[in-house]
Amino acid sequence: MGRGEVAGDLLTATIIGREAAAVRRPATRRRGGATPWLFLLAPLLLLALFTYVPVVSMFFYSVTDWDGLSPRQEFVGAENYEQIVSRAELVDVLGVSLYYFGAAFVQLALALYFATVLSFRVRFANLFKGIIFFPYLINGVAIGFVFLYFFRPEGTLDALLSVTGLDGHPWLGDPDTVNYSLAGVSVWRYLGLNFVLFLGAIQSISPHLYEAAELDGANRWQQFRHIILPSIRNIVGLTAILAIAGSLSVFEIPYIMTGGANGSKTFVIQTIDLAFKFGKVGLASAMAVVLLVLILLVTWVQRRLVPEDEVRA
Repeated sequence: MGRGEVAGDLLTATIIGREAAAVRRPATRRRGGATPWLFLLAPLLLLALFTYVPVVSMFFYSVTDWDGLSPRQEFVGAENYEQIVSRAELVDVLGVSLYYFGAAFVQLALALYFATVLSFRVRFANLFKGIIFFPYLINGVAIGFVFLYFFRPEGTLDALLSVTGLDGHPWLGDPDTVNYSLAGVSVWRYLGLNFVLFLGAIQSISPHLYEAAELDGANRWQQFRHIILPSIRNIVGLTAILAIAGSLSVFEIPYIMTGGANGSKTFVIQTIDLAFKFGKVGLASAMAVVLLVLILLVTWVQRRLVPEDEVRA
């Protein structure tokens, strides 16, 4: 057999092998196309079971007069939503969220300031980073009890004020100061989370941008305004949404420290009291629906003000 015949046989075998592989490939692709969905099946089922099904159930309960125990659920339509608007005690709790709303922006400003300063070369930077982030690692219940003793009459804060010659004050017992005190605790509690988000975003900026800015004579404020802030705009938008949503759904700190007394009852505390103390699950579900709509509305407004395509640009 000559070399030409051998080469021809090899070429023929190669062509036949490629045709056979081409015939088998669609079946392989069809089998492979279902594989990602099989992996997604379990998380999608869990998401539907623990998120979407409860949300649908909440909408259903919000139009009923149900006490949470009775097998009968009387349909009342929009009556629960009318009560939310007409009853003053249900509307006033939304006003308490304004204290936490203002505290949220103070918290964001402080977190952005510390993250910007500590992103540059500062002595003991790691120590300061740990000090700022440490409160977020502490359990919220523990923080509530710590600051409960901090604000109590003749407690830590009053002792510090007495050193400077100032008189003590019932910080949690006075309706005029209780919400300011609780909002201040929330700032201290969640400052570390936003600080870490800002710090990670700032450190991801290319150092060459700072070098070019310094060569052009830009100071730290100009670097922050023209380099840092535009580069982390998407993170700022995310933290703003989280902060505003958190200000509307505050529960842990005021519930532990005051239980909602002296005008510190928040929207979530009022919702829980209606459901579990007074057995008005239908009305509480309607309040939860209102809270969900408010958070979605805030998110939509933020996306309209800062569109995603503008952020990426």
